[in-house]
Amino acid sequence: MNIIDELAWREAINQQTDEEGLRKLVEEKSISLYCGVDPTGDSMHIGHLIPFMMLKRFQLAGHRPVILIGGATGTIGDPSGRQSERSLQTMEQVQANVDALTAQMKKLFLTDGDTKLRMVNNYDWTHQLNVLDFLRDYGKNFSINTMLAKDIVANRLESGISFTEFAYQILQSMDFLHLFRHEDVQLQIGGSDQWGNITSGLDLIRKKEGSEAKAFGLTIPLMLKADGTKFGKTAGGAIWLDPEKTTPYE
Repeated sequence: MNIIDELAWREAINQQTDEEGLRKLVEEKSISLYCGVDPTGDSMHIGHLIPFMMLKRFQLAGHRPVILIGGATGTIGDPSGRQSERSLQTMEQVQANVDALTAQMKKLFLTDGDTKLRMVNNYDWTHQLNVLDFLRDYGKNFSINTMLAKDIVANRLESGISFTEFAYQILQSMDFLHLFRHEDVQLQIGGSDQWGNITSGLDLIRKKEGSEAKAFGLTIPLMLKADGTKFGKTAGGAIWLDPEKTTPYE
């Protein structure tokens, strides 16, 4: 069964940018795809797990997962689903979280001596970028009107959003472009709250690489608590994947 049809059968797909194009692509060849997580804590929680379970399914179907740990984006904070500014962490704390999440990912994706897992850190291709190059090479490709219309930003306009968190979607778009160019990544997957960031990345790829660039986005329904809110770290009730933070008994 085509992996896209399997995920649809499992009701594991929320949105796709080009369903037929992606189905055809994965039938033709093995592709590289990525999912990212920001090191805003020293462990993933259960809300992170579903997209990475889907990434694992792609891996089992013969495709090549790339896991991105957001050493750069984690210093800023994704505004998605939040109504207030995130407290910024020190660079030392971010790096400690990167190391902890990397160890968790290896447990999930490296089995039976497999050494082919590709893990990347977006800090590696952003930390030497100066502000003028950022504005000229990337900022020029983003319309403020379009950015304001994205749900992740629109939901924050009433309560307010800093330029720092507003610029998050630019950095994530740069990630998709970098991985498209250097890791042959053609698909980004994530939770449904990442739709705006994913489509921004696709727009940047097509502006930089041409309208015929074969890149795709796919989102997965969020895992919700009984009250309809999403699992997270700050909303209460976090279930951590680290057994030291949430025991298997709990």
